[in-house]
Formats: sequence, C-alpha cells, structure tokens
Amino acid sequence: MTTTDDRNAKIDGDRGRLPPAKLAHVVRRTSRFDEMLHWYQVVLGAEIVHADAMLAFLTYDDEHHRLAIAHIPGLEDQPALAAGTDHVAFTHADLGDLLYTYVRLEREGIEPYWCINHGPTTSMYYKDPDGNGIELQVDNFPTTEDTNRWMRSGDFAENPIGVLFDPRELLARFRAGEPIEQLVARAALPDGVSPFDQLKL
Repeated sequence: MTTTDDRNAKIDGDRGRLPPAKLAHVVRRTSRFDEMLHWYQVVLGAEIVHADAMLAFLTYDDEHHRLAIAHIPGLEDQPALAAGTDHVAFTHADLGDLLYTYVRLEREGIEPYWCINHGPTTSMYYKDPDGNGIELQVDNFPTTEDTNRWMRSGDFAENPIGVLFDPRELLARFRAGEPIEQLVARAALPDGVSPFDQLKL
C-alpha cells in the first residue's frame, strides 16, 4: 500500500525522462477484416480475445491484447512508400522456432519477401493482406550487451542494412547440425555489392 508521501514522490520533483514500461499493442485499420484476422492468427499463432463486426483483439502471450484490428469498410489502400510505419517486428525464442515458423507458413501459402541477416538479428519479412510489413526475427547474440557492443563496432557502421540469405539453405544447414553461432553469424557482402543492394522495399 502506497502512502501519500510515496504518491507525491512519484509526481513531484524532477525524475527525468520516464520511458514506458513496455510496448503494449499495435492497431490495424482495414477493410479486409476477415482476411486480416485470419492472417494474424496464422502468422503469430494468436488467439482472439474478443471480436465483433467492428473490432477484434488478439493476443499470443501474457498481454491481454497485442494486436487489434478495426473494421472500417471502404478504406483506400495505402500508397507504396507512403510516410508511416514501415513494419512491426516480432522476436522468436530461437532460430529453430523461426525456421519452424517459416516452414509452417510456407505450407499455408505465406512466404517472406525479404530474408536478411541484419547482424543483430536474422530476419524474415512478410506482408499482411493490406501490405503492412511484419518482421519475424531471432536475436543473433546471447545478450543485449553483446548486441549493443557489435552495433557500436565498425562492422555495423560499414553495413547497417545486412546480408541477404536463402531461407531454404539456412534451414538445410540447421537440419545438418551446423552450430547455431555459425548459422546466425552475418556473412560478408559479395564483392562489388553495396549494403543498399540488399534492400527490398
């Protein structure tokens, strides 16, 4: 139980910048309500907490909803490369889970349009039925400190985009028992290729 002093200490004085405790959820507006609802259930393994004709709330973890989908008939599609959010990323527990999800989604006819090892992450990018970008990723380093150390290195400054990879080849190497550290290590760019040649918009 908090005292009056505790409460006043929370709001008085200069506590500096207070970041949020977490990112709670993302909301999508769509005219493709049923299609979007199904897609996110399939891709994220999400379950519906509540749905009606206008709104659906979905979750896949301990948050009451990580995603909401609002049904607004007659919306125009967003133009390509419009200002706004480029994508939302979701992290899997390990490379095996990411590769399993890749295989599972491929069986559902859902394939990534961009597979790239950024250095900090091994990432597969998908587009939902409205064309919004969704990144499924796995962290390449065991700790945040290790990731930040690498990102401050010359390797990342030299190539902040990453290196493309073939998911089928990565899957075959995983099945063959190659060490995870080798599988997630970012390869060098081929000769004559710039980091920006790795982009797929």
